[in-house]
Amino acid sequence: MLAKPPGDDARRAALRLISGLRDGQSLSDQAAALRRLAPADQARAARLAAETLRHRARADAVLARFLSRRTAPQVQDLLQLATVEMLELGGAPHGVVDAAVNLTRGLGRKGQAAAGMVNAVLRKVARVEDWDALPPQRLPDWLRAPVAATWGEAATLAIEAAHQAGAPLDLTLKPGAAVEIEGARPLPTGSLRLDGGVQVSALPGYAEGAWWVQDAAAALAVRLLEPQPGERIADLCAAPGGKTLQLAAAGAEVTAVDISKARLARVAENLARCNLSARLVAADALDWQPEGALDAVLLDAPCSATGTIRRHPDLPFLRDGSGIAGLAELQARLIDRAVGMLPSGGRMVYATCSLLPEEGEAQIAAALARHPDLRIEPPALPGIEPEWVTPEGGLRLRPDHWPELGGMDGFFIARLRKAG
Repeated sequence: MLAKPPGDDARRAALRLISGLRDGQSLSDQAAALRRLAPADQARAARLAAETLRHRARADAVLARFLSRRTAPQVQDLLQLATVEMLELGGAPHGVVDAAVNLTRGLGRKGQAAAGMVNAVLRKVARVEDWDALPPQRLPDWLRAPVAATWGEAATLAIEAAHQAGAPLDLTLKPGAAVEIEGARPLPTGSLRLDGGVQVSALPGYAEGAWWVQDAAAALAVRLLEPQPGERIADLCAAPGGKTLQLAAAGAEVTAVDISKARLARVAENLARCNLSARLVAADALDWQPEGALDAVLLDAPCSATGTIRRHPDLPFLRDGSGIAGLAELQARLIDRAVGMLPSGGRMVYATCSLLPEEGEAQIAAALARHPDLRIEPPALPGIEPEWVTPEGGLRLRPDHWPELGGMDGFFIARLRKAG
């Protein structure tokens, strides 16, 4: 029996991940399905799937030159993957085309019939020379319209370019940790950044808990809150836990509340790895009542996650914008709940990883109107660019910020103080 060409397991798994989107399953939802593969194939499959989705529209633009009719969804997935593997990832055309033809034949009778077409089309694709000149993938209309209306067409194009570039790996250092990570560079706001694919658990300081993975934009929420040793702070909607770790590392007495026991288990693992402690409570933040007075509240509210597309390229294919109104209503209720937990003079930070003003700027404007005893405190943090600060004093972060450094996730963050 002939051995399978190298990479076929990874390609086959990547195609399953991509097809799973049609059933509403995200890439992360399907991550467990990769565990039967060797570690190298797991990483390769995840990368192939993510890059195919990141460049899907560009691949379709190339393929349209050589296709005379629509293909079956599974065949189109395969053509897209092979196109991206050759033109974006630099895969050797002969090996990629042969593997694609073999995979097509494995799709059954219809695949057998399509194998010749796949071979002919991909051989033409391999000779395409204008790939780098093709425009980045557009945001879906339901998201692009409000983004363009808020920041203009030029900024929208820059955001789309940032999404195409993908996301580097950012780390938050534990205070006092002494660790040297080759290739890591400090960012103006205090995070460390690594480019390229790396195995996180193999980096220096991982086992010792010297750092944790956290996008530089996400790390600013706790820095804006400025937790102090001994303060009693509630971290609402706490998972996946990067902000809980920051609060605990600052010496605060943290209660991390999240509705998901499974996600809190991951928080517990990271706390243990970093030798930090926090009280973990599995509860709905709308129902949970703190025991005793709090000094501060951090609310990283559930949202559309539209600020994280550069690291989650499957999101535009899973959402249609229909849930935004419900999320905005939930955010308002959570804000009111958090305000009710604050003592006079207490402070809170509200954050969402969203590009939509209704989950950020408009949400806080409405909260200030509902709560006359609240005021916004503009950010004064190292590395903050003046143009990131909104006229009202919030912090608007976008993927096209820091283009020379590799961008950041999209966030809205605001610090609020209750009158004392």
